[in-house]
Amino acid sequence: MKSIACISSSVIAACQHTSTCFPVHRALIRCSSVGRCTNVDFVSRTVVAQQPCGTGVRPFHSMYVNGAVVQQVSAIPLPTPLLLPEKRDDELTVRRAVRRVPPKTASGSAPHLSPYSPYTTSQGDATAPVNIQSLFEGDVIPELCSRLAGFPSNDRAEGLATLLGACVEFGLEAHSPLVLRLMKECLELLSKKDISVAQLCHLGEVAHALEGRQSAMVTEVLDSIGAAVEEDVVSPGEAVRVYSLLTLCYNPASQQQVLMLSTLHRHTQRLVHRLKAGQVSSILESLLKLQQRQAISLVLRLSHRASRVFKSFSDDEITKVLSALMILGQHHEELLAAMEKHLPGRLGECDPELISTVMEYCLLMRCRSEPIFEAVAENFVCHAERHTTLQIAKQIVAMGRLNYLPQCSGQMFKKLESILTTRFSQFQPRSLIEVLHACIHLERFPLNYMSKVFSPFFLQTLQAQGEPLDKNALGQLTQLHLSTSLECKHYWGPRLPYFLHVKKFSSVDQAFETPMDSLLYKRVTGPLTQLLGGKFYSTRIFTPSGYSIDVEISLDEEGYVLPLSQWEQTYRRMALCLDGQTRFCSNTQHLLGKEATKRRHLRRMGYEVVQIPFFEFDKLRTQKEQVEYLHSKIFPTIFKFNH
Repeated sequence: MKSIACISSSVIAACQHTSTCFPVHRALIRCSSVGRCTNVDFVSRTVVAQQPCGTGVRPFHSMYVNGAVVQQVSAIPLPTPLLLPEKRDDELTVRRAVRRVPPKTASGSAPHLSPYSPYTTSQGDATAPVNIQSLFEGDVIPELCSRLAGFPSNDRAEGLATLLGACVEFGLEAHSPLVLRLMKECLELLSKKDISVAQLCHLGEVAHALEGRQSAMVTEVLDSIGAAVEEDVVSPGEAVRVYSLLTLCYNPASQQQVLMLSTLHRHTQRLVHRLKAGQVSSILESLLKLQQRQAISLVLRLSHRASRVFKSFSDDEITKVLSALMILGQHHEELLAAMEKHLPGRLGECDPELISTVMEYCLLMRCRSEPIFEAVAENFVCHAERHTTLQIAKQIVAMGRLNYLPQCSGQMFKKLESILTTRFSQFQPRSLIEVLHACIHLERFPLNYMSKVFSPFFLQTLQAQGEPLDKNALGQLTQLHLSTSLECKHYWGPRLPYFLHVKKFSSVDQAFETPMDSLLYKRVTGPLTQLLGGKFYSTRIFTPSGYSIDVEISLDEEGYVLPLSQWEQTYRRMALCLDGQTRFCSNTQHLLGKEATKRRHLRRMGYEVVQIPFFEFDKLRTQKEQVEYLHSKIFPTIFKFNH
């Protein structure tokens, strides 16, 4: 085991140090042995390779022998020292630690060597660095391969993977003789079926880097991993590595790989309680890359685990977890509780991108969280200048659409107005409209900017190249226009041209109003018919402004309910809003911003609005209770008409 540490460390150290000191074009590395550089004098040149501080190739872990970490390896000398062939002055000694042990020289201690410049024996004023090509074309790596043959399978696999990784790092092609030999030895080793999952993943990663997903070695690796997964012998750390490898190699057309991934999902569900914070983040990120939307049970368990280890997440890991959950479309209530507990205290010093991601997540999951939103609003007041326009838009839009007005709303909107004034041109047109549209949900009307967004120049910027205006943007502009007409009578600025108004706010994406809950409608209409003495109402009515009304009741001048045949005598109209669960924030009884805005506008248009929320109607067990409930809701409103 000590020898394998020496082998891998020596090769990587020599490669890394020499390539840093003497940048060689990758074409030189790929050339044959005949094509070596001949314009450099290699005679009597000695190079001492230092252990680098960092490496792009995956190194070995520290080895333990009799309870102690092996720091120096000298039991088996290197088969070929890293010297040029015609003269050998000394041998190379490599430590496992980062520091280097300089070789002894005839004059005593070796001179100090910089880790960023090669050490060369000078001849007069000339120096001659070593070409990295000589390392790969000589007998060094083949000799290392022969030494690895005597090691256990796992150690040998790790050594071969490290050597292949060095080949990838320094640009050798998959068809070069050295790589072909290494690949052949790897395939022979894989046929023994006794390599651990971690080493299999390492081999699969370097094979994919060399030959891509169609590599024969990748196929062998995946077969071996599939067998290990089927036997249920994969640890939490190994499961993370397997998911990471599958993001590179997974082929959804392969039935065998689909079955292996499904088995891995089931196995990982049993391991979730042992996962650390970083592992939860990595697996969720891999599931997102693999587009595993159907793995609902696993994602929910990971979301639950994320709530338990939330305090240990870094800012970047929180961003990855929430981004994955948004796209995978799953949410666990305990995760929101953990966010409310741990996020407010760290929002003041965190990356602004984390704040905008948190608000985007809350919006998508319809989570109206007072602790989080208050902390975000306070942070916005203090640090909004360092946020990008897109990050600002996500925060304001989330608060508006979730109908949350923070306690520091006066300061927040004052800051927002300042930013809009100084950075107006930096906002993308659609982001700007979304910000202004979100403000009207909170009854904050951006009149200072209406003249700009209703100007012909701004409307032209909304258009793509020759394409019509986006329907969603037109709907938002129409609602802005309605707000100025219905709620801001003192506004005399430019208006949205009539030909750009949307005729109906109901749309597939439900951006402006949520469709009526059909189940709630069926439960309400029976008691309502009994209360009114007949079907004296109409459903799914569109108003001239574009809103739809769930149930409309018409009354004459004396307050009597009119049958449908006499609706031409209508004096007042009543709009019954059958508010199902989707019209509210998921964790509260607060209406969404679009629904609150719709009701305000209906009242301004002359309707008497009566709300029938699901959480009140669901409590009623008998039809008698339901009729009495509707009577208490409707008739006080009718009686009000007579006074």
